Amino acid sequence: MSNSSARVYIDTNRTIGDISPYLFSGFAEHMGRSIYHGIYDPESPKADERGLRTDVMDALRELNFRLIRYPGGNFLSGYNWMDGVGPKAQRPRRRDLAWKSIETNQFGTNEFMEFCRLINTRPMLAANLGIGTIAEAAALVEYVNAPAGTKYADLRVSHGYKEPYGVEYWCLGNEMDGPWQIGHLDMDEYARKAREAAKLMKWQDPSIKLALCGSSSTHMPTYPEWDRYVLESCWEQVDYLSLHYYAGNRDNDTASYLASTVQFESQVDTLAGVLRYVKTKRRSRHDVYLSWDEWNVWYKDRLEDGRWSEAPHLIEEVYNLEDALVVAEWMNVFLRKADVLKIACLAQIVNVIAPILTTADSLLRQSIFYPFQLFSRYASGQALDVLTQAPLYNTRLYGDVPLLDAAASNDPAAGSSAVFLINRSQTEPLAAEVIWQADAPQAIKAIYQISGSDPRLANSFAQADLVTTKTLSGMPIDGGRATLQLPPLSFTVLSC
Repeated sequence: MSNSSARVYIDTNRTIGDISPYLFSGFAEHMGRSIYHGIYDPESPKADERGLRTDVMDALRELNFRLIRYPGGNFLSGYNWMDGVGPKAQRPRRRDLAWKSIETNQFGTNEFMEFCRLINTRPMLAANLGIGTIAEAAALVEYVNAPAGTKYADLRVSHGYKEPYGVEYWCLGNEMDGPWQIGHLDMDEYARKAREAAKLMKWQDPSIKLALCGSSSTHMPTYPEWDRYVLESCWEQVDYLSLHYYAGNRDNDTASYLASTVQFESQVDTLAGVLRYVKTKRRSRHDVYLSWDEWNVWYKDRLEDGRWSEAPHLIEEVYNLEDALVVAEWMNVFLRKADVLKIACLAQIVNVIAPILTTADSLLRQSIFYPFQLFSRYASGQALDVLTQAPLYNTRLYGDVPLLDAAASNDPAAGSSAVFLINRSQTEPLAAEVIWQADAPQAIKAIYQISGSDPRLANSFAQADLVTTKTLSGMPIDGGRATLQLPPLSFTVLSC
């Protein structure tokens, strides 16, 4: 194998685990222009009779988010869900202390549920465990999920929503390890509050699944001790442990940035070890999985102070080609860790660090829109344990890293499979030979590729298609083998 070639070995018998559809999920927070002027914009010519942006909903349907987490985020820890239900004229205007913005409460729980229905996604609601009480968390479950006949369920009915929503997925607060959080708790305080909230919420509805706040970043001084402690306190009451991370190229070091999978895999492996340790220590038969319910590239736009305005422009990151490649690598990691990682929410979905940007009457698909769309469309069934042999390149942060990053999926029920390949080289093409060791498809039906010569290449409203998916012709698979030339700075999907 030469310095400009690589091999990828695929065996459908060598599986990692089932690919959860909830790995392709999103996050919408009351922050900046995510909700107002994003999802909900009654004054836009693109709005429907509900005030929802039809062009935004069309673009979100293309991404096919399976879950959307709501309403926060840091906003959650100061939010009273009662402010966002009932007649809009009676809803209070509030100061949002998380983002120093004015919250009008014109969009709340029922509007969000309607939005989810229209784009065919499931909600993941979050309970305020900052300044919120465990009683308020339980009341929200009753309001959303209980049949008519009791106080909060009847309140929902009086608001015009007769049938329970049956929301299954819930978060027990947000980033409660962070001193920046409204109502921040130390680990013992959070563990006790989360355990008691979980009990009440599941007594309201035993069918719900709960995500416990894990560490908000690997940079936290309490990581991973926080995760161990809160899991030991709440293991039997919860179903997921959350993890958060935001990647970036702050040092203008593209070689290291494109090797960020080392960081992503280390974080998952560490927390998977914590899960195994706690399960063993508690002698439990119950399983808890990981929910990466905030992840994305974020480092360029750090404006987080809304200066007490409505829907201010906050952290509206502009994404480029190298960001799209890192997002693709991150989703390769999702497949490689599919045995323990079951939920992942791209933060966020519109305007705020998002694949979509809007003006009053137009919409832009950013570079990161396209890799997410490809994974959401083609990764299903089982994740395969791919063996990759590739030349190494040196990075300042992570040492020697393979030039090729690869993952694969196989879906026998659908009769389809896919291979996901990233060439990290900034200058050289890479010949990649894909070798099927069992159940080789007859052909690659189609090839989808994102590539460019400049890692800083980015879409704009003036030039919207500089970074996008190109569809290439398929090719035969001869003797279980196919060889492709992968351009530098490229993400390639083989649909088989």
